[in-house]
Amino acid sequence: MMKQRLELPLGLLISQSGSYKAVSCAIRAGAQLALDEINACPEQSVTLKPVAIDPAGSLAGYVEGARVLLRDHELKHVVGCYTSSSRKEVLPLFEKADALLWYPSHYEGFETSENIVYSGAGPNQHIVPLTRHLLRRFGNRGWMVGSNYIWAWENNRILREAIAASGGAVMGERYFAVGETDLGDVVSQIIRDRPDFVFTTLIGQSGIAFLKMLRAAAEAAGIDQPRDMPAASCSLSEVELPQLGDAAAGHLSSSVYFSTIASVENRRFVALWNSRFGQIGQASADAEAAYVAVHLLARAAERAGSTEFEAVREAVRDLTFDAPQGRVTVDGENLHCWMRPRMGRSRKDGSFDIVMEHPEALRPDPYLTWTLDARDSDSPDLRLIQ
Repeated sequence: MMKQRLELPLGLLISQSGSYKAVSCAIRAGAQLALDEINACPEQSVTLKPVAIDPAGSLAGYVEGARVLLRDHELKHVVGCYTSSSRKEVLPLFEKADALLWYPSHYEGFETSENIVYSGAGPNQHIVPLTRHLLRRFGNRGWMVGSNYIWAWENNRILREAIAASGGAVMGERYFAVGETDLGDVVSQIIRDRPDFVFTTLIGQSGIAFLKMLRAAAEAAGIDQPRDMPAASCSLSEVELPQLGDAAAGHLSSSVYFSTIASVENRRFVALWNSRFGQIGQASADAEAAYVAVHLLARAAERAGSTEFEAVREAVRDLTFDAPQGRVTVDGENLHCWMRPRMGRSRKDGSFDIVMEHPEALRPDPYLTWTLDARDSDSPDLRLIQ
């Protein structure tokens, strides 16, 4: 006799259009892979019933979508948001509704909430390792350009403080509206300044346009941009590389997941991804974070024997999952995940060579309370991949 399965209505608040469509479509696809996997497994005690809304990349769309899911559908669990601005806009609605947002994206940190489970990397798992790498291997003269919201502001603040502490210089810092592609002037200034590295927190079409323009301008100036003026990011992923064309290779990305991780779990995930969603690019960190979020939710509900907000929230503390990136554990105190930092260098085939990785998963430190100074040579560092 089959055991009765819990029915868990699940909101999907994930954009399928807008300026960062490529990334958000990957998030939706990653969530769908997990949904299908869980619902098809006879050993699972939870059946997920999705309700999807497309906020179209606008803050107003996220707020209205959250209202519909939480008020009209009375849902207690929603996987969604990509930008930190959208997450912060909807958080008060989740607090009021006693509901959980399962947030499938790397982010800048400096936040904890009892209404959010964070399945993407935090600042000590991406920006701090990247900062150490840039300052040690390329120099301490940096240029920073980003989208004008909290993701860029906070990441750039961390890097700016590390550069200053190392005796270096921030040669320039500019911000642009999300989706802005008129970036010729800032690219020209960067070429004139010749920094040791460029750190970009531009997202979506802004980031794509910038990297293509930077590569073209550097080539015109006789600069080997990947070698002499590398562009580094904490968000560039596999689904965006095909849009870069001839400028796809040679960029640095700090992440906890790349499609080229050599593990049984990841090979299975990549094969599944390629068979279902390979047309949108290779598997990416955002897709994997959504996949992890849905699996964590299902396992927490199974552990709790309930789909209710408080029961699931308590059950997810210290929960582990053997994810494509490796074992992920939800920290019992801050509801962020223990994850293993990695560094990738992009290839023209739309994937990344993993050039550095930490030997083990790091405890999430959203406020950088325990993380040693980014320039400290005695602090735990990434391991070079030969």
